Amino acid sequence: MKNYIPTINISSLIKNNFNTTRSQQTIKKIEKACIEVGFFQVVGHGINIKKINDVCKIGNKFFNSSKANKNKLAPKKWNKKNKNLYRGYFPNTVNGKEGLDLGDLQIKPNNIKKYKSSYIEYLDLTKSLSVSSIKNLSNYFDDIYALSEILFKGIIKLYKKDIKISNHAFSRLKTLSTLRFNYYPNQTKPVEISKQDGVALGCETHVDSGVFTVLYQDKKGGLQVQNRKNKKWYDVPFNKKALVVNTGRALEFLSKGKFKATNHRVLWNKSKRLSIPFFFEPSHDFKMNKNFLNSKKYSKKGLIYEKFLNQSLKKFIEYQR
Repeated sequence: MKNYIPTINISSLIKNNFNTTRSQQTIKKIEKACIEVGFFQVVGHGINIKKINDVCKIGNKFFNSSKANKNKLAPKKWNKKNKNLYRGYFPNTVNGKEGLDLGDLQIKPNNIKKYKSSYIEYLDLTKSLSVSSIKNLSNYFDDIYALSEILFKGIIKLYKKDIKISNHAFSRLKTLSTLRFNYYPNQTKPVEISKQDGVALGCETHVDSGVFTVLYQDKKGGLQVQNRKNKKWYDVPFNKKALVVNTGRALEFLSKGKFKATNHRVLWNKSKRLSIPFFFEPSHDFKMNKNFLNSKKYSKKGLIYEKFLNQSLKKFIEYQR
């Protein structure tokens, strides 16, 4: 099926103006993509392509550095000298790929204790990265977080609600959002063979936990999305100007199943590959209530998001502690 993954120009939303005719048309396109596919590509997103390429260079340089340099950022499970439990570097012995998980880079060691969350950690990136690299990563986190907020506010407008309600769910420094680098080395064998169609996989079939995932994938591609109706798999084509967006379990919950989290996977590829997903997650203490988008008032009842996230992450081996 040609163009199964729609491409949407979201430039009309970038200035946080959701009331123009063009903006409303864009929001409707996002709604349609979320309902029918669960994936779409965005262009006109306002993030400079050079900035994205610079972030890719930082990732590639890090993963191609020495094992000793990378292990300086490894969680305590792999480096007993470190205090971080969840953020940091994951070796490829975990699930066939290497990873680097970064929380909000605005977090400082002197204010970490006031956030009562296991996932909010200070990670001293100066152990392995240059000051200029850290600054570039921090700027990219800021940009991709702001973009994700805009997309969520667009969802809120579908429910004819004040976009300020977003402030109940998302707060910088309290967010569990994660900027992740996935590095697929020269994999000598697949992570698994799909039981559905016998295809060799570099990353198993799964859905994401958060509200949105905003992904940059390199030109080698490999990402596939499952059609919910016919169960067939479709490639997500590479577009150097686009970011890939998909819905997660949190948005499915908050929308009462209107926007379902969608199965996706990565094909096995013997050549090196880099992808950079940003998992847009609510504040750790946000109360997950199914009526959040439907009710007139914000309810403080519900499961806190950190516990909701814990349930989702249990099956991912890199988060097992």
